[in-house]
Amino acid sequence: MSQPPDIDARTPLLGGLSPRAFMRRHWQKQPLLVRQAVPGVQAPLGRAALFALAGSEDVESRLVVRERESWRLRRGPLPRRALPPVSRPGWTLLVQGLDLHVPAARELLSMFRFVPEARLDDLMLSWASDRGGVGPHVDSYDVFLLQVQGRRRWRIGPAGDGALQPDQPLKILARFAPTQEWLLERGDMLYLPPGWAHDGVAEGECLTASIGFRAPARDELAREVLGRLLERSDEDPPQRYRDPSQGATATPGRIPEALQRFAAAAVVRAVRERHALQAALGEALSEPKPQVWFGSSDTATIAHGLRLDPRSRMMYDDAHVFVNGESWRAAGRDATLMRRLADRRVLTAAEIARASDAARELLMQWTEDGWLQPLGVDDD
Repeated sequence: MSQPPDIDARTPLLGGLSPRAFMRRHWQKQPLLVRQAVPGVQAPLGRAALFALAGSEDVESRLVVRERESWRLRRGPLPRRALPPVSRPGWTLLVQGLDLHVPAARELLSMFRFVPEARLDDLMLSWASDRGGVGPHVDSYDVFLLQVQGRRRWRIGPAGDGALQPDQPLKILARFAPTQEWLLERGDMLYLPPGWAHDGVAEGECLTASIGFRAPARDELAREVLGRLLERSDEDPPQRYRDPSQGATATPGRIPEALQRFAAAAVVRAVRERHALQAALGEALSEPKPQVWFGSSDTATIAHGLRLDPRSRMMYDDAHVFVNGESWRAAGRDATLMRRLADRRVLTAAEIARASDAARELLMQWTEDGWLQPLGVDDD
């Protein structure tokens, strides 16, 4: 059974630091190189299986090829015939969201659940031929770069002025002055906060797992939250602008100040209700990626409990639970149950039996929708 991480326990994953110490010292502050973060780590997917997955319509994939001083980018789906020969140096295949398709990738991703679910994004696996990479660049999000096969040399440094090479399909830095360099072997890991310039180049064939974290832009998040707030507005009948005192005007092009005040009040009203704002935020953060879809599931076999489908995103706040872009108010014993499901991603049959009729009905509906999966007799 999945358990919340012990945030005070020292772990090889973080170089002997506890998650609490890592978050205090390094998270969004400074890089960390960890030798043998995951000793004996196995690649979640082999080369042939990864190449096959890249050809799927419901998988986000990219092919990056370096040709002397220029770069070529092709987005998936990528059938095998679209990929260069394995023996050709200087190319990389990147497959995003591997955790949605491969259990071993989900297990790797779960090791990083000491970071809030609202920030956890996905696991990307990149295969590179000798000298393959994506060029020196800067990411706007936190990332753990775990070497799962072969070797990759990483160079990192300040982002400088951030100028990019012109006429390239990738955001390649025009000027890159690395200050540190390491060769990562299988099991080694490099953590990079946002804004650090970095360049990883394969030395021989290699596989690298990138555990990335969402960092929504303020404007982007505002648009999403405001849009959801307006969708859930229940003003009935809607209050319309009235101007019985409006006089005749010799400047018809000027927007009336009363209309400006009416618009400002409408925006304030939309964000004033705290629970509505919290619900809109939670719905936005728990929305699955566009390529994720769910099929119906059998609810007749839940005698051993339920687990969240790997594609499901579940979170909560003080008043709500959020699953896959939808929200519900929760309190008391049911809220405790739903929060346990969000944290552990599993509920036992005994826990479900203690839920209210309404909560059990909701769990059954989520199972029918494919958001939950019945546990088997052999599941922990």
